[in-house]
Amino acid sequence: MPVRELIEGRPVLVVIDIQGGPDADADGADQDGGSSMPFMDGYDERMDGAPALIEQARRSGVPVVFFQEAHRRDLVDFGRELDGAEGIHLLEGDPGTEVAAAVGMGPNDYFIRKRRYSCFFGTEFEILLKGLKADTLILIGGHTDVCVHYTFVDGHQHDYFCRVVEDCVAGSSLAAHEAALAAMEYLQTGARRSSAEVLAAFASLATTS
Repeated sequence: MPVRELIEGRPVLVVIDIQGGPDADADGADQDGGSSMPFMDGYDERMDGAPALIEQARRSGVPVVFFQEAHRRDLVDFGRELDGAEGIHLLEGDPGTEVAAAVGMGPNDYFIRKRRYSCFFGTEFEILLKGLKADTLILIGGHTDVCVHYTFVDGHQHDYFCRVVEDCVAGSSLAAHEAALAAMEYLQTGARRSSAEVLAAFASLATTS
C-alpha cells in the first residue's frame, strides 16, 4: 500500500459537534439537568485542544468548517436516532445546542447545521468541499464512535484522504472511542494522528505558502 502524508493536497479542518452554550458544558450537556447522551470520562478535556488547532489552521490558510447537530423541537427529524442509547438531545434553541464559544468560531469560518450523524448526510458539505478543492479532511470533535466515525467513512467513500486527531476527539465510552479509532485506521493507514503532528503540519504549510 502507498505511504501517505498527513496532508495530501489541500486540507480542511472539520470541527464536528463541539457544542454547548453558557448554561452547558462543552459536550452540550445542561449543567443542571445532565445529558440524555452517554459520554466517556474526560470528554470535555479532549475538546480543550480544539482552539489551538483551529487558530493554527487559520494562520496557515486551512479552511475551517464547523458542524452543529441540531434537531427541530417537534422531533420530526430524529428518525431512528432515538432507537438506541441516546435520548432527545440538541434541540434548536437549547443552550447546549449552540457551537461552544470556547472553540472560537470566526466570521470567515464555514458553518453547516446537520440533522443526522454524518456531516455528509443531507447537507451541503460535498458542494463546499468541491468548491474548496479539498483533498484531506482532518476531523476533530465528537462522538468518535458516532458523528466522527460516520463522517470519516463517508469521506473515505467519497475518496478523500481522512485523518482523525485522536487526542481531540471523544466518544460515548472509552471502549467505543478506541474501537472507532481502530476502525478508521483500518480504512486508511495513518489516519490516526496527534494534535502535535497536525499543528506541525499546519505550521509547515504556513512557512511554504
